[in-house]
Parts: sequence; C-alpha cells; structure tokens
Amino acid sequence: MKKVIVGIGEILWDMLPSGKALGGAPANFAYHATRLGEEGWAVSAVGEDVLGDEILALVEEKGLKSILARVPQPTGTVEVTLSGAGVPTYNIMEDVAWDNIPCTEEMAALARRADAVCFGSLVQRLGSRASVLAFLKAAEGALKVFDINLRQHYYSKEVIAASLELADILKINDEEIRIVADMFGLGEDDTEACRALIREYGLRLVILTRGAQGSEVITLEERLPEPVCKAEVVDTVGAGDSFTAAFVVAYLRGDSLAEAQRLASQTAAYVCAHKGAMPE
Repeated sequence: MKKVIVGIGEILWDMLPSGKALGGAPANFAYHATRLGEEGWAVSAVGEDVLGDEILALVEEKGLKSILARVPQPTGTVEVTLSGAGVPTYNIMEDVAWDNIPCTEEMAALARRADAVCFGSLVQRLGSRASVLAFLKAAEGALKVFDINLRQHYYSKEVIAASLELADILKINDEEIRIVADMFGLGEDDTEACRALIREYGLRLVILTRGAQGSEVITLEERLPEPVCKAEVVDTVGAGDSFTAAFVVAYLRGDSLAEAQRLASQTAAYVCAHKGAMPE
C-alpha cells in the first residue's frame, strides 16, 4: 500500500529569471513524495484566473493528486532572484489564493487517511491558518512534519511555538535555527538548540540542513551528519522541499535515520542540478 503523504499550504508560480515555474513548499514536497513512489497530495487554493487554470493543468500533467480550491483572490506568485551560486531570494505576494484555503469535508476526509502531513509557517500568515490547524487535528494518526520555512517577515514566536506543539519532526535550515534560537533564548550551539526544542516540544527528531555543508539529523541521543551529494548546481529552488519529502518517504518505509538522510541528500542534489523545484 502506498503511503498517503500530504503537503498543505502554498501553491504558486515562482517567477524565475528564466520564466515561471510551479512552486510552493508543500506542493514541491507532495510532488517529490509522488515521484518517490508514494501517494502525494497537494492541498491549497488557486485563483479564478489564467494563472490558476495553468496550475491546475500542470498539476494534472505532472500526475500530482491535489485538492486545490478556486477562490476569488489571485493565484499566488513569488518573484525569485538568483545569486551567482544559484541561491534564491524571494518576494512573496500577499493576500493571494493560498492565503485563503477553505476548510472542506474533502480535506477532512483526506486528513483522516493521511500517513504524513507537512506544513510550514508561511501559510499561517493570514486566513489559511484555521484550515491548516483543522487539517492537522483531523490527521490524528499521521506523522506531522513542521518544515518551518521562514520567509521575509511572515512568522512569529506564537505561530512557531504552536506549530512545534503539533509536530513530530522539525525541518529547519542553518539560518532559521539561529533565528529560532535567538527568539527562544536557546544559546549559540545549533545542536543544543535543536535538542532543547526536542525536549520542550516532545519532537522525535530535528532535521537541520546546512546548504553546501550538508545536513544533520539530531535526536536527544544522536547527531548524524551527512555531506551533500556532488551536483552541477543550476538553482537550489525547492531543494529543501525535496530533501524533506525523501526523508519522510524513507522514514515511513522503516529505513534507518542514516538511510533516510542519504536518500534525502541524493534527491536534493538531483533537484539542484535541474531548473525549478519540480524536475522530472
């Protein structure tokens, strides 16, 4: 039986220098879960506009299962600029479709079937927060992965703390752990900051990604470092989302933490070697 793995939150167009590409962290996550053999679902909303039509058509073309409500607000877009090393900077439009995800019975039915749900802080900035929390409540037996995904000024201590209370796994990068450690007074050591969060919120583990420096899986007892897989980097858009998806797929299959981390690193390297967040 395939595992039902859901990404709930933003779906949008990344407006890259080379043109637009389908994106949004939860949608990227669901896509890579699907490509790795599981039943991935993207839950979000798009506008009643041409950009929304194009997302629905492309999601179907990519074979990604979805619940994408049509709402009056415009389909989300993000202006993406890339550094010389291919590292993205984002300018995220506000009060767009994915900020207004409705809470529906169809979503609740999917939540009750879910084996894992990935959610972030960005989707909780406006009206979608209530729908995300309702989905997590309905997904009673699912593995809950908080991919914190701090963007611009769209986060708060209250949202982060409430999300950690609901999570089993935290995925965070090296820049974000410094922000969270300062916010919660967790000190200067990244590993110990992660362990403090594990103790405080009852997490199973923390996945800490460090860009070109690789990643770490941290538990109260272990710290497992993993180097990056070598790749000719085109851009890093969506690499972290693919990492999370691959780790969750392997974790649900019963692989060891080291095996899950290795698959995640390989998947992220593949994404970095291709344009956009959802390469074939």
